[in-house]
Amino acid sequence: MTGERDLDALLRNMKPELLDGIFVFCTVPANEPISKALNPRLTFREQEGTTLVILREEAEASGLRYAFASRLITLTVHSALDALGFLAAITARLAEAGISVNAVSAFHHDHLFVPADRADEAMAVLRAMSAAK
Repeated sequence: MTGERDLDALLRNMKPELLDGIFVFCTVPANEPISKALNPRLTFREQEGTTLVILREEAEASGLRYAFASRLITLTVHSALDALGFLAAITARLAEAGISVNAVSAFHHDHLFVPADRADEAMAVLRAMSAAK
């Protein structure tokens, strides 16, 4: 299944979806196994340690320190992994609105972690971008 590459089509059809829950970023030592009690939305191994993006409740219950309380917005259009400019256009527009974002591309969709207290505003920005196309 091939994803969309056309920037205008991506922006027009992105259909942002705000997921439930507050997500946080944690890190555990690189050589430490991930607790089976955790259900990470994202895991990424770096030299300094393994980053986990998990629900805040899971981090607190496990005693993990965390940063960046965020909401997750999924752009439901199936974007190609080699599409040009899609995330650049989105992150630039969010930056203009003063909204930080941690963007993640997965096989089918792009996902945006935005500050929890700015999620509704981020959704409004994204919907406006989509309607303008």
